[in-house]
Amino acid sequence: MPTTSESNPAVDPRRARLARLVRERAARRRRVGRVLPLHRLFEARAAETPEAVALSCAGRSLSYRELNARANRLATRLRDLGVGPEVLVALCAERSVELIVGILGILKAGGAYVPLDPDYPADRIAYLIDDAKAPVLVTQPCLLDRLPDHAAEVVLLDESADSEPLADLPDLPGGASAGNLAYVIYTSGSTGRPKGVEVAHANVIKLFRATDRHYHFNNNDVWTLFHSCAFDFSVWELWGPLIHGGRLVVVPYWVSRSPERFLELLRDEGVTVLNQTPSAFRQLLRADEEAGAPVPLALRLVIFGGEALDPRTLRPWFDRRGDRMPQLVNMYGITETTVHVTYRALTMADLDAPGGASPIGRGIAGWRVLVLDEAMEPVPVGVAGELYVGGDGLA
Repeated sequence: MPTTSESNPAVDPRRARLARLVRERAARRRRVGRVLPLHRLFEARAAETPEAVALSCAGRSLSYRELNARANRLATRLRDLGVGPEVLVALCAERSVELIVGILGILKAGGAYVPLDPDYPADRIAYLIDDAKAPVLVTQPCLLDRLPDHAAEVVLLDESADSEPLADLPDLPGGASAGNLAYVIYTSGSTGRPKGVEVAHANVIKLFRATDRHYHFNNNDVWTLFHSCAFDFSVWELWGPLIHGGRLVVVPYWVSRSPERFLELLRDEGVTVLNQTPSAFRQLLRADEEAGAPVPLALRLVIFGGEALDPRTLRPWFDRRGDRMPQLVNMYGITETTVHVTYRALTMADLDAPGGASPIGRGIAGWRVLVLDEAMEPVPVGVAGELYVGGDGLA
């Protein structure tokens, strides 16, 4: 008897396309090949320029050698607890040097980090720990009293290590490959309970490779870690400098909440790559205007993400600083697509976009971006549809 797609789900074109996407993703995971995991790329930089400053925060700094050694010490402790590939490790730390040591140490042990923002309500932290079922929790002594009851083994980050002689422990052999998980970041839960999004090392590495032709990140760049590590924008901010040999400036929470102090930090630290949500940048723009003459900055790139951008709000910035240096870029993406999906360099011409529409540009290389109708067919130019994303970034 003849069948139709309505009576036989096996030939439903939507299901067929979904099955094809699943097969393509499986094939991509098999093609990871010789791509190195994130911590190995960092270790290579530490070997090349061991005395270069890797990390700064509130007057403290660590060279690549020092950061590598501290992360190795933590990784050794975690390995002893059974942390290895595909093992989730919860991480709850304030914005600090210790936060970065924690992330690197977890990856070096072979595990994947699950970031818990210490400013989250206790019930959300409790839910995330329980849902992730992480057997180990890395945290700071100052946060112990703020954590809910849990069954994880606690490992404390050593905040006194700056004053102690630190042996250069060797990098740990084995561990995770590029196809293994690097992190699990939970969604906001705005449509229900928060859900953990699992992302492999290779996804992040391919993101930077795909965007290199636009940005040319290098060891002279200075980045800020402005956002919470529980927000996936932080992945871009964190690994941008550390896999290219640049310097990461961790922005203390109280500075991130003061546009005036943050503007001073950008000036004093010589930041060259700034990543901002549009709402945070609007506050920074007002602080720059209130300062009178434009504050001298070393910025070469300002990259937007995390929210829709109304380009009309950029007019005061362009009027004061032009649209060439720094270059302002709008990128769109979600946690499930490894931070960014599209790229659009912004110019004065974007200020006249109809209705203040957010210009998200085109898909970056390796990411497939389509606008489809309800039948999952491409819509004509100018017709509204839903945005579908495929390719290397899918979690």
